[in-house]
Amino acid sequence: MDPSRIKEKIGRFRILVIGRANAGKTTILQRVCNTRENPEIYNSAGEKIDPTVLMASTERGEHDIENEMVFRNNPGFVFHDSRGFEAGGESEFDKMKAFIASRSKETKLKDQLHAIWYCIPMDEASRSFTEAEIKFFSQCDTGSIAVMVLFTKFDALYDVAYAQLKSKGASMEEAEELAPKHAQELFAIGSQLTFLYHSKDIRHRPKCHICLPNMDKDDADCGPLIECTAGTMDNEVLQQLFVSTQQINLELCMKYAVER
Repeated sequence: MDPSRIKEKIGRFRILVIGRANAGKTTILQRVCNTRENPEIYNSAGEKIDPTVLMASTERGEHDIENEMVFRNNPGFVFHDSRGFEAGGESEFDKMKAFIASRSKETKLKDQLHAIWYCIPMDEASRSFTEAEIKFFSQCDTGSIAVMVLFTKFDALYDVAYAQLKSKGASMEEAEELAPKHAQELFAIGSQLTFLYHSKDIRHRPKCHICLPNMDKDDADCGPLIECTAGTMDNEVLQQLFVSTQQINLELCMKYAVER
């Protein structure tokens, strides 16, 4: 099907974003939509929610996962934010599971959930999986919905890599230049990925993971996230919708156009 017909038929690409507070979720969504603006929020009836009303609800600890976040710069993406259960809240976790299940049962593709981005920040002191993350990957069956783990704030690991390179005799300049690559190498054989892909406690493994450093910088590159997400799509129609909706990786558009 032609991408323009797909957009006409399905409309928007729908993503559930999960993660701890301060995991850098909003920053990543801004990068994906190529904007610095905050998203507009709509309720399940498609009515725009006043920011002051939304803030008051948030301060009371209320959050509706059905609310849609849309950036004016790229309204082709609609995001849902799952909050609350990182603190161990059973009811919030159940709401998130129910949301995924109900969206999976939708008969129209436009109302279904198309992907899940699970954000885990690397600037936390322990940098280990929390109870909420273990709970999600051990108990939450997302069916055919692709799940990707986004290791956010990955540049927080550069200092460790830098120190290790220095201890092995590298100069300050060499260590600074090699730190990003060395951090990736250390992470590839570290405890996080070993646990995520090989632990018996993890019953529902993600389709892939991506490391995202420096997303707060103006020249931040979230191209790898776009490519990773496109690569996890088993449904060719959804894959075409995603590729044509994103506007930051034109090479990917050309690649899939040639393949098609």
